[in-house]
Amino acid sequence: MIDIIHKSKNIDFFSVEIGYKLVLPFVKNGISAGFPSPADDFLDTSIDLNKELIKNPSATFYGKVKGESMKDLGIDNGDLLVIDKSIEPKDGKIAICYIDGEFTVKKIKIDKDCCWLMPANDKYAPIKVTADNDLRIWGIVIHVIKSF
Repeated sequence: MIDIIHKSKNIDFFSVEIGYKLVLPFVKNGISAGFPSPADDFLDTSIDLNKELIKNPSATFYGKVKGESMKDLGIDNGDLLVIDKSIEPKDGKIAICYIDGEFTVKKIKIDKDCCWLMPANDKYAPIKVTADNDLRIWGIVIHVIKSF
């Protein structure tokens, strides 16, 4: 069972449970997006999603997105993010940011003399981080799990 560890306006956080393997059938040679292929011939192979998606279990959490500020990067309302707190924040990374008491997911942009939290939706303004802001980079997004 996955436990919710924090609810916020923009993201709900969940713990990672890796005490078991999550093994599913896997088509090793890929699935054609063009003409059909005999994929059932390759279902002997399996994949453990915990092993594939979680490299640092003690530093990894899930976050469920609330909102549309990152939709142009393919991160939509309801998507599940895999977040690794052990990865160093760098320019261009998508991060879970705690700024002025609120969590948000944004792309980090580092200029010579300042840092910006960049949305991926023209309806949202970039956030210029100044000395007046309380900013903590809580973790880096390493995977996005989508539902259709």
